[in-house]
Amino acid sequence: MNDLHLQPAIFTWRKETPIDDHPAKVHQWIRTIDELKTVEEMEKPDCVFFGAPLSRSSISPSGASEFPEYFRRSWKGFSTYNMDYEMDFSGLQVWDLGDVAMHGTDIDLCHQFIRETSATVHNQFRNTLIGGIGGDHSTTAMLVKGMKHIYPDKKIGILQFDTHFDLRDPSEQGPSNGTPMRQLIEAGTVEGNHIHNIGLHGFYNTKDLLDYAKKKGVRYVPLRLARKRGLEHVVSDTLNTLEKEVDMIYVTIDMDVLDMAYAPGVPAATSGGMRPEELLDAVFLAGGHNKVKAFDIVCLDPLRDTIRQTTVQIGTSVFLTMICGLLSRGK
Repeated sequence: MNDLHLQPAIFTWRKETPIDDHPAKVHQWIRTIDELKTVEEMEKPDCVFFGAPLSRSSISPSGASEFPEYFRRSWKGFSTYNMDYEMDFSGLQVWDLGDVAMHGTDIDLCHQFIRETSATVHNQFRNTLIGGIGGDHSTTAMLVKGMKHIYPDKKIGILQFDTHFDLRDPSEQGPSNGTPMRQLIEAGTVEGNHIHNIGLHGFYNTKDLLDYAKKKGVRYVPLRLARKRGLEHVVSDTLNTLEKEVDMIYVTIDMDVLDMAYAPGVPAATSGGMRPEELLDAVFLAGGHNKVKAFDIVCLDPLRDTIRQTTVQIGTSVFLTMICGLLSRGK
């Protein structure tokens, strides 16, 4: 990658030789850029991802900047076989591009680096699923803007799994993790009616944000209603709607969509959210859709997590379930 903003990950696994050259564990399977430099003939990757380790822009105190490292450390605990779907995804090519370099104090500069890295990656890997590992939700606006820079004539739709609208006014608190959807709307990057939120619940959004969402045409299905209709049915309907209206779909997964009982390692954790299996089922459907071009996983703070790293494990499962969805596209 010829991009000054990407640097090697802080933590990488020493590769073990898998039995029969079959990578049975995720840490044996995912390839890093350093490895790829020594490969003379590289196959086209099915998915590439990079870390966006920024959380100074979080409204709630957050160590979500640490998630890319903890995410990588967790790989050894996961196999390349998913029992739920009876899928072996070890044949897919997934590359770890490293992390976006962050400035120590300048949030605007950090956002610029994320946006420019996103553009570079989208330009180089045009037929590849691209993932961003946050970081807080402010990174999403930059990741989508970078995507739009490479595809200026394409309409981008967003499927947002989130407890919050994230439509706060940036002029009040800066470009925080509460503002990414509003930033994208007001920049003209994404039309309001092409943003679909699934997961809103309880007492965690103010009326003025709902009014703004309605004014801009943002579509949403509160979690209570989604459960009544059938969550998988709602996700499928949303993807089908976006398929007709946009050229490519971006999926953003804010881990605060989960109930705090299952995800203690989330800065804005709330009660009444999704169960892990609900989120994983939804992500599998999203990953299997041909128009899903990119995704991110944000707002997961390993420093708040349990000693068993409960939330990190769910976050890694979300990533791998997206990969299983990608594999299902070929079926």
